[in-house]
Amino acid sequence: MTDNIVIALDAMGGDQGPAMVLPGAERAAVRHPKARFLLFGDSNILTPQLDAIPSLKAKAEIRHAEVAVAMDDKPSQALRRGRGKSSMWMAVEAVRNGEAHAAVSAGNTGALMAMSRFILKTLPGIQRPAIAALWPTMRGESVVLDVGATIGADARQLVEFAIMGEAMARCLFGLDKPTVGLLNVGVEEIKGLEQVKEAGRILRDLQLPLEYSGFVEGDDIAKGTVDVVVTEGFTGNIALKTAEGTAKQIASFLKAALNRTIPSKLGAALASGAFAALRDRMDPRKHNGGVFMGLNGVVVKSHGGTDALGFATAIDVAVDMVKNGLVRKIADDVAHMNALLSPLNKAAE
Repeated sequence: MTDNIVIALDAMGGDQGPAMVLPGAERAAVRHPKARFLLFGDSNILTPQLDAIPSLKAKAEIRHAEVAVAMDDKPSQALRRGRGKSSMWMAVEAVRNGEAHAAVSAGNTGALMAMSRFILKTLPGIQRPAIAALWPTMRGESVVLDVGATIGADARQLVEFAIMGEAMARCLFGLDKPTVGLLNVGVEEIKGLEQVKEAGRILRDLQLPLEYSGFVEGDDIAKGTVDVVVTEGFTGNIALKTAEGTAKQIASFLKAALNRTIPSKLGAALASGAFAALRDRMDPRKHNGGVFMGLNGVVVKSHGGTDALGFATAIDVAVDMVKNGLVRKIADDVAHMNALLSPLNKAAE
C-alpha cells in the first residue's frame, strides 16, 4: 500500500463537528503529505471553514450530506433517518464503493457500528465485529478488544477477537507473533467462565500467528503483560471507562496535593519537567481511535469529545491500518483458523 491514501471523514461527527474535524485533518495532512480527504457534511458549513485552511483545501473534497447523526440518536433511528444521506453513512459508503480506503468518525458509536456493519458487512468467518482500543501501558501500548461492540461472547467469538487483535498488533507494532491473553478473574486454568476457558483451550491448541500467554487479570492491562488483551464488550467497556475515570481521579488528586502548601507548590515547580512528561504520556488524545474490527473495510471511531490533536491521532490509526493491510491480515488469519478447526468440528459431529 502506497502513501496515496484517501480517508473519508464524517465532518459533522463529535461534540464540536467541523470545528474539530477540519483542524484535525489539517494536522493529519502534515503527517501524511500524500493523503487526501473526502469531507462529508453540510457544504454550507464546511466550505467557508475549509477555505480558511488552504493547506487542507488543496487535499480535500467536500461531499454534501443533508443529515448529521446526533450523538444521542438510537442506532435504529440513525439508520432510518440517515440511510444514504447522512455524513456518517456516506463516509462509510465511500469505503465500500472504493472511493476511500478508510472512514473516520467522532460521532455516535452505536450508529456508526450499525451503519458500518450494514454497509460493509463482516468478513467471511467472522460472527461478530469488535471495537479495539489502544491502551497506554508501562511497556508502551497494548491492543484491547472488545471495548463495547459485542455484549457477551462464546468461545469461538473470543478466538476471533484474539485473531483480530493480533492482526492489529502486527499492523501497529510490527510484531511477527504478538502475545495474546484472555482477560479473566485469575490466571489459573480452572478459573473463569466456561466460554473463556474453552477459548483458552482453542488458542493453546491451534497453530495461529500469535503467542497465547494464557489468562491475564485486570491489573495486567496497565502493566502491558501482553500485546493483546481479549474480552467481550461488556467487560471491556467497563474496564475502559474505569481506567479513564481513574486517570482523571489521580490527576485531580495530584493537582490538589501539589497546590496545597507553599513547599508542595515549590516542589511542583522543580518537578515541572517530569510532570509534563507524565501528562504527555497519559494524554488520551495520543491514544485516540477505536478500530471496528471484523468488517470488510477500515472504520475508526474517534472519541466524541476529543480535539484536533486527538482526531488527528484517530486518522493516524486509520492510515496505519490501511497501509499495513489490516482487513487482509484478518481475513487470512480467520481462513487459517477455520482450516485448523474444520477437522475438529467434523470429529465432534
